[in-house]
Amino acid sequence: MEAFTRALTRLCAKLSLAALLLAGAGLVAMTAMVAWGVFGRYVLNDTPTWVEALALWVMAWFILLGAAVGVRESDHLGFEIGLVMSPPPLRAALIVFTEVIVLLFGLAMFGYGVQLAAGIWSDRMPILGISRGWDYVPMAVGGSLIAFFSFEKLMLFLTSVKPAPLGFAHFSTAQEV
Repeated sequence: MEAFTRALTRLCAKLSLAALLLAGAGLVAMTAMVAWGVFGRYVLNDTPTWVEALALWVMAWFILLGAAVGVRESDHLGFEIGLVMSPPPLRAALIVFTEVIVLLFGLAMFGYGVQLAAGIWSDRMPILGISRGWDYVPMAVGGSLIAFFSFEKLMLFLTSVKPAPLGFAHFSTAQEV
């Protein structure tokens, strides 16, 4: 079980780093798109119509990829004082319960994202000329990553294996529980 968990955490570290880099690139791309839209509107007096739609789509990607990385890195809000003040058996039960709930939430995001995308795949966005289903693909991908990273955290807790780092020397994912 520990060998599986070690392999899982190495894979999750690579996926997390890739998601973080894509989210960062998306943030930069969205900023450039919005700047181009403002420049086009006020300087060229010709507003590019595609900017808003594409910027919103890119924003959905970087928000959901970043949220998944936040799940893996335990960077989201939490009720830490409740864990610290709980007796060890209750603390363990709360950690397992939390990870199972997050895993189920990620699976629900994935399932509903796929359903929503499939349901409107034949519709087209007139401005971009692509399927409206692409609006829900970030939800499905983000949900699957959230579920996968939560599964990793659950396995790490159950096997007491230390997680693989994100990939940058100054980042550490080791959490004391």
